Amino acid sequence: MNKAYLGIGTNMGNRFDNLSKACELLRDSDSIYEVKESKLYETKPWGYTEQADFLNMCVEIETEFEPYELLEYCQKIEEELHRKRIVHWGPRTIDVDILFFNDVVSTDERLLIPHPRIQDRAFVLIPLMDLNEELLINKKSIKEYLNLLSAKEIEEVKELVGYE
Repeated sequence: MNKAYLGIGTNMGNRFDNLSKACELLRDSDSIYEVKESKLYETKPWGYTEQADFLNMCVEIETEFEPYELLEYCQKIEEELHRKRIVHWGPRTIDVDILFFNDVVSTDERLLIPHPRIQDRAFVLIPLMDLNEELLINKKSIKEYLNLLSAKEIEEVKELVGYE
């Protein structure tokens, strides 16, 4: 059995529904057995900033998928939820990224694991901590990376409380 961590984000349409449907599709797979969800966080856009705020979360899954099979399934979820790749880092109905897959390191252009720039993105680090504070990125803890980020960036990651 494999353990993977996924980052999921959305800033178009009904953002709650998009995240809920993505998690439902993960649970519907015959090759995924457990889906543990982080809290939801609202964040300012990163990279291309002329767009709506995102809802972000991370999930931890137990799966029989191998890395490229999981990548294909994540892309299938994006397609089913009408993801269009028009602007790099631009608006999207859903984004499902493989952050970690066991201890696999892949430098293939098609699948970079661990996902690049995790350590620079509070909107990934904070929900990852909800799932597993002990995760290491390049032999450093999530807390160590959060300490390197500006307080402003961390404050911009707002936990959503009381959502349905």
